[in-house]
Amino acid sequence: MPGIDECLLEVMQLPGARGASLVDWTSGLALGTVGESPGGDLETAAAEVAELARLAAEQRAFAPDGSEEDPPVEDVIISNRDSYHVLRFVRTSFDSSVFLHLWLARVEGNLALARIRLGEMTGRLVLG
Repeated sequence: MPGIDECLLEVMQLPGARGASLVDWTSGLALGTVGESPGGDLETAAAEVAELARLAAEQRAFAPDGSEEDPPVEDVIISNRDSYHVLRFVRTSFDSSVFLHLWLARVEGNLALARIRLGEMTGRLVLG
């Protein structure tokens, strides 16, 4: 079972991966980072992306069939002209306030593959 550093290095093996971070969405704190950042500063990017993750995670409107799972979403995908940002929520035995953020180049990356692999990785991730 991989820890944070191993997980982030594995994420960077995905085709088109430009940067990745594991972030606590309640505080905006990056628990680990690797690669580039969209704005040049990994810590600032983590805090900004955490705001979006917090918004999605706290809304019951996104819960499947009224489920009480926390957070109610699996992932959030944002696309722009040249890249994708995939936020994959990590289910934990404690408060589940962590997500994995992948910055993926649009031309080299494969969004479907990235979603599948992130789901597998977050399922094996060991925190703590």
